[in-house]
Amino acid sequence: MKIKRFGLPAIALAAAGALALSGCTSGGSGSTGEAGSSAAIVSTNSTEPQNPLIPTNTNEVGGGLIIDNIFAGLVYYDAQGAAHNDVAESIETDDSQTYTIKIREGLKFTNDEPVTADSFVKAWNYGAALDNAQLSSYFFESIEGFSYDENVEEMSGLTVIDDLTFEVKLKQPESDFPLRLGYSAFVPLPEAAWEDIDAFGENPIGNGPYMLDGEGAWKHNERIDLVVNPDYDGPRTPQNGGLDVILYANVDAAYADLQGGNVDVLQDIPESALGTFESEFEGRSVNEPGAANATITLPERLPHFAGEEGKLRRAAISHAIDRAEITEVIYSGTRTPAKDFTSPVIDGYSEDIPGSEVLEFDVDLAKELWAQADAISPWSGSFQLAYNSDGPNQGWVDAVANQLKNNLGIDASGAPVPTFAELRTSVTDRSIQTPFRTGWQFDYPSMVNALGPLYGTGAGSNDGDYSNPEFDALISEGLAATEVEAGIEKFQQAQEILFQDLPAIPLWYTNTAGAWGEQVDNVEFGWNTVPLYYQITKSE
Repeated sequence: MKIKRFGLPAIALAAAGALALSGCTSGGSGSTGEAGSSAAIVSTNSTEPQNPLIPTNTNEVGGGLIIDNIFAGLVYYDAQGAAHNDVAESIETDDSQTYTIKIREGLKFTNDEPVTADSFVKAWNYGAALDNAQLSSYFFESIEGFSYDENVEEMSGLTVIDDLTFEVKLKQPESDFPLRLGYSAFVPLPEAAWEDIDAFGENPIGNGPYMLDGEGAWKHNERIDLVVNPDYDGPRTPQNGGLDVILYANVDAAYADLQGGNVDVLQDIPESALGTFESEFEGRSVNEPGAANATITLPERLPHFAGEEGKLRRAAISHAIDRAEITEVIYSGTRTPAKDFTSPVIDGYSEDIPGSEVLEFDVDLAKELWAQADAISPWSGSFQLAYNSDGPNQGWVDAVANQLKNNLGIDASGAPVPTFAELRTSVTDRSIQTPFRTGWQFDYPSMVNALGPLYGTGAGSNDGDYSNPEFDALISEGLAATEVEAGIEKFQQAQEILFQDLPAIPLWYTNTAGAWGEQVDNVEFGWNTVPLYYQITKSE
């Protein structure tokens, strides 16, 4: 099996021995201009967050952008995806199972509460407890005491040593544990959060580079205004005066504002501009591989998609989609046809996983598989694919629907939902009754991040409720590996199972595609397709 490597850090599977993350920062590789004004506000686009801004219950990009900028975790990721200390002074282990974490002294939240070891332990316990129903509870699965079977208010694997030190004991050795700690589920929360967690979610108190600009800073479906946190003492010190995050109803409107100089940085490009944005914003745009992908999820609970019939139909649909045509015609080459369930920029990516041939365009085979499924239970009704119409989705959804019509001879169409938040809510509460678009922007730079959280039994981002014990076991074995190649091998084997079951159909990898105006400098998009907002400078 050929393994492609693209320079991002490996899974950080270290041999058992002392381990400590460094605290250095990485210099940006974006354009270098004048320092700009430290008071200038940078404007950008996003979508309405699905839920109140509670870190452990935020697993989508709209809320994630805000959480990542108003909170600081133990580590952060630089533009290349390497982890460096932020709140942590040191993260050490002798056996890759018990980690001693020491945080820096003198840090505080924006309400002047100190950041302590207890700030982390209480937040993690809250996120892990079943009764709290947090979408990111899966991320605490490795910690001793976590349970899917009963509510556990305090995990036995978390121990506060002193005000600035706590210990984490895992169920098994997992050497990549420190790499995960830059994800938002692992940030600390102040004591004020526990007074009224719902109210806190509407006006969160963080410890990161930015903070909400007072009461009413989140104007739902309109904007979220952030200002610099003057007390932040970490490596992501803002070089601007704050962020105006505009919650656009569609990306075309955001692009028009960029053209008109009314928005500074755009982290999405509409389909209508994919062929022209690089020339229009020459020297002020980016189009390169990123750690993100697009899929279609077809839950087994839907009619005709359960059991053997469902496997046949999902495989038929996959073979009926001409990914190369769509990525070229609709996306002007800003997408790359999928070859696996991860991303080409993540270490361990391979184009040759057994079973991945199900992603090849083959009309005759698609028709044959569909007929085999009809022999089990004749197809009835129409195939509808739900998508959020406030994002750049209609073009590719219509193209997929037309290909399914032509290649499978079925009635197929898109089913638009007005906003991303509405789509995600219907997916989360399982009220959606059609297949739906899904995508994944990596939380941390490891291939397992695109596997376990999406397809592990009971995982918070497992939108199709997929469950396969063999897959779960391979993920667990890969995490426990103490050698990089051994871990990769297990994760590749886990993907072989996914290609057999197809709980989701991989479509393409999403490039980092964005642009910015003349008034900003030092714009750099990170490994996960998101701009590093704190380093952007802007002239008055």
